[in-house]
Amino acid sequence: MKICDVKIFRVSGTWDGGGFPPGSRQAKQLDIYPEFNTDPQGGKGGTRNIQALYVQIDTDEGVSGLFGPIQKQQAFVIDTALKPFLIGRDPLATEALFDQMLRLDRHGRSGVFMTGVSPIDCALWDLKGKAWGQPVYRLLGGPTRDAVPAYASMLGFSIEPERAAQVAVAYKEKGFTAQKWFFRYGPGDGEVGKAKNMAMAESVRKAVGDDYALMFDAFMGWNQAYAIDMVTRLEPLKPTWMEEPVPPEHVGAFCKIRAASSVPIATGEHVYTRWQTKELLVQGAVDVLQNDPDWTGGISELVKVCALASSFDTPVVAHGHSLLPALHVAGAQSPSVVPRIEFLIRGQESKQVFHKPIYRPENGSVVLPQLPGLGLVLDEEKIVHREDVTF
Repeated sequence: MKICDVKIFRVSGTWDGGGFPPGSRQAKQLDIYPEFNTDPQGGKGGTRNIQALYVQIDTDEGVSGLFGPIQKQQAFVIDTALKPFLIGRDPLATEALFDQMLRLDRHGRSGVFMTGVSPIDCALWDLKGKAWGQPVYRLLGGPTRDAVPAYASMLGFSIEPERAAQVAVAYKEKGFTAQKWFFRYGPGDGEVGKAKNMAMAESVRKAVGDDYALMFDAFMGWNQAYAIDMVTRLEPLKPTWMEEPVPPEHVGAFCKIRAASSVPIATGEHVYTRWQTKELLVQGAVDVLQNDPDWTGGISELVKVCALASSFDTPVVAHGHSLLPALHVAGAQSPSVVPRIEFLIRGQESKQVFHKPIYRPENGSVVLPQLPGLGLVLDEEKIVHREDVTF
């Protein structure tokens, strides 16, 4: 079997979901500059047009692998750098192909290039599963369980304290055993911003109770001093973790933030490959790893990250940019290594618009797919237009 084509294509259609309401975005690094520290207009409800990009790997034996939606910058790397390299190669040799793609570009071991390698790796695993008629988690050694617990990731919901508390209770009642809420304010907002952050956090904690798993995320929007002050204030609320207080390459800052309180510290969404992950573990900078298979190097690399993390007794809870790759890896790992996955309540609805079936938590857990490969199937009835894309 040989790879005969790597296609990028765009599908479009309509969706009845709305956008994010005003004031509900997370903190960002650029917020220290007033001209960037603004809130976008909220999305309107009702039907709107929506598009998504996918990558498909075809073979000379008729078996194909599919992955997406992917981002435009990923598609550019795939089409311009990876496609020419992959044509004619063995798609089932996923370990060799990953290692070769990692060596292909001298600037390619992190950042945008690695985010292009990642969906290719995921599509290759989808192809391998279809070639052998098995779900990916079975090829990875699973299943270790029938369903994986998912925490509710609340990006896009109102952070007004009273409203956030109401929503938190509603999702607890839906069966989610953990939630993550996003802080809007950082150093550019001063003490007023800290007070607003704490008002939301305290309101949500009171609403869900002291024994409920509650996490918070700053999306790299803070600095060391601000983060130390915030985790100290958060300590009485006993968060399950504080996520990405600063960018992950600031390893020394992570160590100091982690030492400043008993609040566990999480990062990894913007960490690439096992080598960058190793530095966080060796330096004692992190309590929870969150490498995203969409970006860290795909399924092949996330499995290695899990093995590395297990030797440090550090759990892996992959960031949930896409659900299926993280779900398959989790389904083949010990629950002590991957205790749960992330489910972006609003994000996953828009990302699965063109899919069937749509994978959602049931009573707080996502059942492992039974279809071969990733279980990603496009719903042709929802696709109004499809076109190949080149860069």
